[in-house]
Amino acid sequence: MILIVGGAGYIGSTVNKELTKAGFKTVVFDNLSTGKKELVKWGEFFEGDLGNIEQIREVFDKYPIEAVLHFAALKAVGESVVEPEKYYLNNVANTLNLFKVMREKGVNKFIFSSSAAVYGEPKYNPIDESHPLSPISPYGWNKAMVEQIMKDYSHAYDFKYVALRYFNACAAEPEAETGEWPGSSANLIPLVLDAAIGRRENIKIFGTDYPTEDGTCVRDYIHVVDLASAHILALKYLLSGGQSNIFNLGNGRGFSVREVINMVKKVTGVDFAVVEVERRPGDPPILIASSDKAQKELGWKGENADLEKIIIDAWNWHKKAVQLINSNNNI
Repeated sequence: MILIVGGAGYIGSTVNKELTKAGFKTVVFDNLSTGKKELVKWGEFFEGDLGNIEQIREVFDKYPIEAVLHFAALKAVGESVVEPEKYYLNNVANTLNLFKVMREKGVNKFIFSSSAAVYGEPKYNPIDESHPLSPISPYGWNKAMVEQIMKDYSHAYDFKYVALRYFNACAAEPEAETGEWPGSSANLIPLVLDAAIGRRENIKIFGTDYPTEDGTCVRDYIHVVDLASAHILALKYLLSGGQSNIFNLGNGRGFSVREVINMVKKVTGVDFAVVEVERRPGDPPILIASSDKAQKELGWKGENADLEKIIIDAWNWHKKAVQLINSNNNI
């Protein structure tokens, strides 16, 4: 059985669905602080908190767990700067609770949801796994620290891990059964979709004078279904005896902020207001992944790299989720 920590969230719930389709039995462990019970549609559910070590022991005692996928983390980069203690406690200290129980129970296979935030300002693009780690936020340091802890565990104990460094996770699985909950993050695509659906007055472009083709920042967007397939391949890699490893996950090409906004207008048919404002501090002009290593060693390839496909899937889910929110508010 596979334990999905944070499986009621955006990426965790999508991975849960894909794991179930691939024939795995799953149990979701989530405290529902940001996750939604409505997104736990596959496998078993155990409500618990990584800050409570007894609850972690309880889920390991109740189910025959053979591997752990860890998605439970606070992820607002800006908030991490003003509330670092909250982030270090939740994202680092609580992960150590999970590792402690895994060792107690003899479970030694772990897949970690890491981030391109470990790289900080890019020294070159596309960014490969050997790029220096230089986080510029407590959130980025959280991810880098857990990676170091896993490396130390791997050397000292019988512990095998895969860290998957995501670039910009986006979209939703095509059946729109799960996705990113509107209003739950500051990610560009859901914010632009909120403008299209009327939940925001406008969308802001922070900086139009970057050294890019249209002057706006360029990011590497990876469809959440492609992220999920990478997790399944990483799990199979560990279960078949693979050694501890780290992989970037991105498409190797980028889309600008303006390209994303224009595609949302095209897909939705809504011409919402766009406001151009000054740059934000700490926004690199371009962030693009090299995922060559994942392709070579895991056999992974992003199948949903087309921007129109990404926006169509995101929009179908967004409309459905907003309907759910509105109907709940009317009860």
